[in-house]
Amino acid sequence: MAAHVLGLDLGSSWSKAVLLDPEGRVAARALRRTGIRFEEAAAALRDEVLAKAGVPEVACTVATGYGRRNVPFADARRTEISCHAKGAYHFFPREMDVVDIGGQDNKIIHVRRDGTVANFLMNRKCAAGTGAFVEEIAHRLDIPLERIEALAEGATRDITLASFCTVFSATEVIKLIREGEEPENLCRGIFNSVIARVVEMGPLGEFIVMSGGVVAAFPIVAKLMAERTGARVEVPPDPQFLGAFGAALVAREELGADP
Repeated sequence: MAAHVLGLDLGSSWSKAVLLDPEGRVAARALRRTGIRFEEAAAALRDEVLAKAGVPEVACTVATGYGRRNVPFADARRTEISCHAKGAYHFFPREMDVVDIGGQDNKIIHVRRDGTVANFLMNRKCAAGTGAFVEEIAHRLDIPLERIEALAEGATRDITLASFCTVFSATEVIKLIREGEEPENLCRGIFNSVIARVVEMGPLGEFIVMSGGVVAAFPIVAKLMAERTGARVEVPPDPQFLGAFGAALVAREELGADP
């Protein structure tokens, strides 16, 4: 196959694109806020990666994610479950649990030894434990997002926000501030709560692969997941792009290329 392929992951908050060259290497990637029009986000991402790579067109485009059906130029569409599993298996060809923490939802994907999906769990009823949760609580603390991980690393004690709802968690934070809780401990509490919400979704195995924008921005999340579960936790390259990368791998398969 002497052609480039494109994977698009249209999420509810952020959309991602990965362009693979004819040898299956990443030629370009792009990220942007989804906005209110998936079609426009997809077209803008396509144009951006083509410009970065200096490529006029692609041979195949596969769309995944929440807005995958809103990409009119896609040649094929796949669920985010299958694309995240495929992307993770490319880097870690073994049985695993993929934990994806996104802007609005969390996913646990149980992947078999041969790379197929055994089952999955999703949390879409509430934004607690997602990227939106981290942003909201950081806003309530009046701490820039880029500072909360460093503060969390300096925590002197572990706390976890008990509330399951983002709104109630914000109220809980205000109460802790009034009681004089240190900012470092509150920031650690944000990340502890993210892990708690994921673990409460269902059982996790001994090998976990983490993806999504939260672990990309805050690597401490992977560390805390390992401490909480006792599992081996790995993070693939560019974890926020794992779904788009998996979609691009599917595009290669559509053209008959080797994985």
